[in-house]
Amino acid sequence: MKTPTLGVIVGNRGFFPAHLADSGRKTILQVLAEEGINAVALTPEDTKYGSIVTHADSQKCADLFKAHRDEIIGVLVTLPNFGEEKAIANALRWSGLNVPVLVQATPDEPGKMTIENRRDSFCGKMSTCNNLYQYGIKYSLTTRHTVDPTSAEFRADLQRFVATCRTVAGLRNARVGIIGARPAAFNTVRFSEKLLERTGISVETVDLSEIFGKALKLNAQDPKVTAMVDRIHNYVPTRQTPPAAILKMARLGVVIDDWMSENRLVASAIQCWTAMEEFYGVVPCTLMSIMSNELMPSACETDIAGVVGMYAMALASQKPSALVDWNNNYSDDPDKCVVFHCSNLPKDVFKSESIRPDDIMVMDYQAIIAGTVGKENTYGTVVGRVKAEPFTYCRVSTDDINGLMSAYVGEGELTDDPLSTFGGYGVARIPNLQGLLRYICENGFEHHAAINLSQCADAVEEALGKYLEWDVYRHS
Repeated sequence: MKTPTLGVIVGNRGFFPAHLADSGRKTILQVLAEEGINAVALTPEDTKYGSIVTHADSQKCADLFKAHRDEIIGVLVTLPNFGEEKAIANALRWSGLNVPVLVQATPDEPGKMTIENRRDSFCGKMSTCNNLYQYGIKYSLTTRHTVDPTSAEFRADLQRFVATCRTVAGLRNARVGIIGARPAAFNTVRFSEKLLERTGISVETVDLSEIFGKALKLNAQDPKVTAMVDRIHNYVPTRQTPPAAILKMARLGVVIDDWMSENRLVASAIQCWTAMEEFYGVVPCTLMSIMSNELMPSACETDIAGVVGMYAMALASQKPSALVDWNNNYSDDPDKCVVFHCSNLPKDVFKSESIRPDDIMVMDYQAIIAGTVGKENTYGTVVGRVKAEPFTYCRVSTDDINGLMSAYVGEGELTDDPLSTFGGYGVARIPNLQGLLRYICENGFEHHAAINLSQCADAVEEALGKYLEWDVYRHS
């Protein structure tokens, strides 16, 4: 996991106690270090206390940020006193950075409101935000208007902001791959490559025949193939899966890994139904599960827009995302539903122990299409029940009709409610689920949604909506 780097601007103003800028800078850098965040900031040798007040200070800050532009994923503006709002806005503009900005203001203390210690950051934050707004610089706010930088509340704000920064940085210039053509029956996963390209996401394609051809040419004793066989066995209990099916998966996995690496891809979507089973003889689910578990999400049915939602949440949370169907009602509870896929869900979302053996992750065959293409051609699914934990859901779509990127995001919980079924499954509880379902249907969203066992909706919403300027609905 790469350590995040933030640019830091320490605000200062000549009318206010400068020693607050000195102590404020030291405090904020200490907090960043404790939170595992690298900082790029002016030093007291560069400007007075490493803060910015003048045009010359702003230029020094801008030049420093330019020199580290490939590292900086966001900027933290800290206001230990009122701060020189114009200097802050100029530093950001002149740096040329196009990254999220967080504005933090340190609170005054009732017993320290004399001229020697008065901060006025409460007021200064409004002036800073006003100037950023005038300059067209997008910015984020802390939960409270003023907040102690050493507090747990600010640390939570900071980690949420870093998640937003990771998501924005990861989606800009992301490269995702499609393996195979869209299944004919799945109009729901149509998408616009051009809209994705306009937002910075490129799509690379390859035909299934090329993948199959290369896989079939691989020798069973090839070191890459034998290593992949071991990787599969070490990843999931293979139950009674025939060795021949494991070998087919391994050959396929080597070719997909090589193609992903050669094209610098961060995520993929794969054609499955039913060409994979009919003409190659396995399902790709285990391979997709492995990739998703390693934070390189892989989606079913060439659902590229779906995998973008998976990737957004993986960036935000640093945890694996899964793609599921909003699949069934759960009894007559209006706020519960069954989430399901057949499945390629990542290992880390599954239960690891249960009183029901069928709840535990294991490799199996694809029960839905086995009757059509033969059980022997459908080995490779990863089945079991998902953990009962809080989760975030997200769906990204290319709204071709209106020419924009759209998404919805929200949070809920996966429960332990009894359910006897197959595939990868769970019961989800979402407040006002009926309202969400109505929104999905009225706005033409797909039946797939990405889920992530974290609570990262705030970061994802801000990344997609504020900084990428997509049309985002936050469900509550």
